[in-house]
Formats: sequence, structure tokens, C-alpha cells
Amino acid sequence: MAQKFSNGRWVQEGFLDNRTPGRVAGRITFAAIGPVEFLLRGDFTGEIKGRLITFRNPAFMNDDVAGHVLGDMENPQTGDVSLMSFDPHPHLPPHPYLEWFSDRQNHYRIELTAGAASIAGADAERALEAEIRAIVERLSALPAAPTKSRTDSDWV
Repeated sequence: MAQKFSNGRWVQEGFLDNRTPGRVAGRITFAAIGPVEFLLRGDFTGEIKGRLITFRNPAFMNDDVAGHVLGDMENPQTGDVSLMSFDPHPHLPPHPYLEWFSDRQNHYRIELTAGAASIAGADAERALEAEIRAIVERLSALPAAPTKSRTDSDWV
């Protein structure tokens, strides 16, 4: 099942860095659960490939339902990029689209409104550099996450 974060409204802000090929690292702040660190295998596509992006969601809502839905989300997030782009579909207006599979094969997708994200400039890159490096070091040191295939069930 894909978690769309209630059409993006439960995503407050964040940054994701793809300046190292094959790796996306960063942090996203969600309603109810707060900041979640990311270390994903893969790359952005299109104009954001190889770049650092930042975003702030003007439609953010921190409501009671968010805690019930997001409470079992893996924290931190490790896994594989599926599609991360500012222009994900040729028949839709360009907008930030972030999709990945966690190491436990949970499917996550965030769609934000056009203009909610941007490619970071040199000042933002410098400001976030130490934080990104610390996230990569922390998450790289973690033992491999247990995996489950998409056919595995949580039923006992």
C-alpha cells in the first residue's frame, strides 16, 4: 500500500541531497511524528538529478489523524528511490514528486504543489553540509534493516 501522506498535507518541510551519485540523504518533518532522516539508494531524475532540494509545504496540517496513520512509519527511512522529480508526468503540471520503497518494501509517495520545493543555492548547500554529512554517517553505521518482500504478510 502506498502512503501518500494525505495528499502531502502531513509533510511540513525538508531537504534531500542527491549530490553524491547513487545516494539521496536528508530529513523530512512530518505531522505528529516530527523529523525523519533519510538515506536512500538511487538518484533524482530530470533537472534535480545531482542536486540538493529544499521544500516547505504551504498546505501543511498537523491533525490527530496523522499520528494514527504515520505512527508505524519506519524512522529513519532507508531504502530505494523509485521516482523523485519536479516534473514526474508528461500529462500533469510540473510539481515536486517524491516516491521511494523502504528496506521493508513499504511504498511511500509525497506530492507537493508546484513551487513548494526548489533547488538549493550555494548558501543553502553550505548551511546544510554538516547536517547532511552527520545524517549519512549515522545512517550508514546502522545495521542492515530487516527486509520483507512485497508478498510477505504481517498476519500471524
